[in-house]
Amino acid sequence: MAPKFIRPNVSVISIEMVSANLLQQKFAVKLNIQNPNDRELPVRGLHAELHVGGQQIASGVSDHAFTVPAFGESEFDMSITANVALAWLLLADKLNQNAKSIDYELTGAASIDLPFLRDLPFRQHGSLSLESAITH
Repeated sequence: MAPKFIRPNVSVISIEMVSANLLQQKFAVKLNIQNPNDRELPVRGLHAELHVGGQQIASGVSDHAFTVPAFGESEFDMSITANVALAWLLLADKLNQNAKSIDYELTGAASIDLPFLRDLPFRQHGSLSLESAITH
């Protein structure tokens, strides 16, 4: 009989555009993983996709391994890179509408190094400030 295991929670703390040029856009994503279990949670890495207007515009992976302590939480930073042409089209459309922000959905999963839990998916909605996107 397997020990009781409560599924950990992954949430997005922040997402912001950190750089943009004609070739690429980079976003910094900060995640929080909460572990409600009495044993540590070994994370092997993460992958994430950023969707705007229902279309994937950016993705990223990280093989940075870390451990979330038992009954604890850890924050994790990763960067994702955008499909420039599509991202600029969506951004320009929102700017033409005089929008101050653009809605996004970030999805992905943390790869867990446990036999009974391989992937820990996450999905979160939010909005990015277009004012900060323009100044970077």
